[in-house]
Amino acid sequence: MLGSTHGTLTTDSRRARVIACGEQRPGPVVHDRVDDLDVSGRPLYADVPDLTRFFRPESVAVIGASDAEGRPNTGITRQLLAWAERVGARVHPVHPSRPSVFGIPCAASVAELPPGQVDLAVLLVADPLPVVEELADAKVRFAVAFASGFAETGEAGAEAQERLADAVRRSGLRLLGPNTNLNAFEHFRDDLTGPAIALITQSGHQGRPVFALQELGIRLSHWAPTGNEADLETADFLSWFAEQPEVGAVACYVEGLKDGRAFLLAADRAARRGVPVVAVKVGRTETGARTAASHTGKLTGADDVVDAAMRQFGVVRVDGLDELQDTAALLARARAPLAEGVAVYSISGGTGAHAADLATAAGLHLPRLSESKQAELHQWIPEYLSVANPVDNGGHPVGDHRGRKIIDALLADPSVGALICPVTGPFPPLSDRLVTDLVAAAEETDKLVCVVWGSPVGTEAAYREVLLGSSRVATFRTLGNCLGAVRAWLDHHRFVSDYRSPFDEAPRTPSPSYRKAEALMRPGQQLSEHAAKQLLRAYGIRVPREQLVTSAAAAVRAAAQVGYPVVMKASGAQIAHKTELGLVKIGLTSASQVRDAYRELTDIARYEGVPLDGILVCQMVEQGVEMVVGMTHDDLFGPTVTVGLGGVLVEVLHDAAVRVPPFGEDQARAMLCELRGRALLDGVRGRPPADLDALVEVILRVQRMALELGRSVSELDVNPLMVLPRGQGAVALDALVVCR
Repeated sequence: MLGSTHGTLTTDSRRARVIACGEQRPGPVVHDRVDDLDVSGRPLYADVPDLTRFFRPESVAVIGASDAEGRPNTGITRQLLAWAERVGARVHPVHPSRPSVFGIPCAASVAELPPGQVDLAVLLVADPLPVVEELADAKVRFAVAFASGFAETGEAGAEAQERLADAVRRSGLRLLGPNTNLNAFEHFRDDLTGPAIALITQSGHQGRPVFALQELGIRLSHWAPTGNEADLETADFLSWFAEQPEVGAVACYVEGLKDGRAFLLAADRAARRGVPVVAVKVGRTETGARTAASHTGKLTGADDVVDAAMRQFGVVRVDGLDELQDTAALLARARAPLAEGVAVYSISGGTGAHAADLATAAGLHLPRLSESKQAELHQWIPEYLSVANPVDNGGHPVGDHRGRKIIDALLADPSVGALICPVTGPFPPLSDRLVTDLVAAAEETDKLVCVVWGSPVGTEAAYREVLLGSSRVATFRTLGNCLGAVRAWLDHHRFVSDYRSPFDEAPRTPSPSYRKAEALMRPGQQLSEHAAKQLLRAYGIRVPREQLVTSAAAAVRAAAQVGYPVVMKASGAQIAHKTELGLVKIGLTSASQVRDAYRELTDIARYEGVPLDGILVCQMVEQGVEMVVGMTHDDLFGPTVTVGLGGVLVEVLHDAAVRVPPFGEDQARAMLCELRGRALLDGVRGRPPADLDALVEVILRVQRMALELGRSVSELDVNPLMVLPRGQGAVALDALVVCR
């Protein structure tokens, strides 16, 4: 299907590496200091279990083995025996009433197993809990529990799963399951070469399409069906797969993450190593999330947070299993791009134009070919056809020597990194000659050659023998999947070439600001606006000049010191939405207005029964872009930081971007690029550009608060944050802080 080697990028110790397939990857760039914690006490590096003896055991115990025809355990035992023979493992059947199983002497119990000599135990029993406790005494390394009826069934099942997990933790062995299947023991073809795909799924059937890629010549190396993840989880397998030299990409089908932080640490490990990770994560909709929870018993998390977290650590998220197949195959086997540009080449002008439109919409760059390159192409293509990109050859040149010359000329262009040729349907002999030339050209270039075979039949020799027989051409059945995979390929290599792990830079010790913040915390309570702004000030976030007063006379004096015009606001721990209650007065320009406002604000608060700690007299700040920067808690990932359009727009447009700490300045700036209203920050209708540097600084300071105060603060909202014109900074006009 695709090329057999990656390009190699030379990078420093903090950057991910892209290693030539077939070569040994260098030793891991990652740190294995699992005791290294960030300021919030969370680990900074992935703890990677050694799963070698799980996938390649020397001895396997089958608990509940059977050879009685018609029993489910018999079929499973037979499959395990065949698998063990392929991997060279000894099998120890265990059954209390059978002297032998399939002619192999049978142990009556786990206690009769040779102590310390069994790598893997497969539990074909309804209740794995008693067996796990016995396996601990036998010093078995790994176990697999197929039994269902655990967290996927509800509260009682979740309690049973927790008891099982506790027993596993005490035992020292590592458990796959429960509610898993036999996918780890499938027959992987050993006649395929090149980099492989390692597969992780929580639902076994959802991995079948990827497993079937072997029939198209794509190698698979491992399959981890994680099930309910009482112990071993997606993150464990992802971390280990990223270290295996034969793995070119990891494909995942994820219903729910057991531990969001562990998943990000695993994704970070893969990013450091330059190993692509492609994932289907269900739960984009309320219905999907509900279904996933009932199937796996896990939280799916807020989808926008999941999406942002995956993107932040370079995980390519796709929606369909067909996309998972095509994208993982391309990322596993294609060389690194030599240029960002994509050329579209076809034998039909309509096909080329359609493909070019879709490619541009997919975010691909189609460079206009130079005049000299167009002149070269017109040696073989009639002058009346466009060859600027897309390139239309009109059909006839494909049938003779001109076809190959056109392809070589396109691949020789320095602006072209990938050639995409859609073949909308078989049209022998033109289509046959075209794919033959494309395959031959692909063998002689380091650039990516993609063919979209659009025939609904798929039995044509040009497809089955020529295209699928090539290890250098990336063959797709749909144009959409092709364009998405090429975009992911370009994005991945761009990502890993610049990747710097945020965990390396994460703070380990509290800042001086944290000590100031501790005194302001009120466990279980919301802070008043005045106290919330003191917290912001402690972390270096600018707030307006203001004073908290408790009398009208003091308010007048404060206004004179702050400087007219002023804003007056009620300040109290129980006030969440001051504007709706009429507890904000703006644009006050005289002492009489200040006195009247003071009386009105205190009267409203008294009428509404809202206790106050005083009235804030604030500097009035105008001429900026209102933004919101906040921190909240996600069930999977912990503290998250959000930025978006603020003021009333925050509830109207829902235009926001989110990241999971830790992250650096590059990610803070990337958040701004994701906003639909980004143009407001760049300046519209004659307004000056906003101070983006100041906004980024506030985002990073709120991130520091999230890291240091995540256990003390459940919610923080700086809204509005007034971002002033370039060079003038940003001012937090209001803030909401809820303590845990």
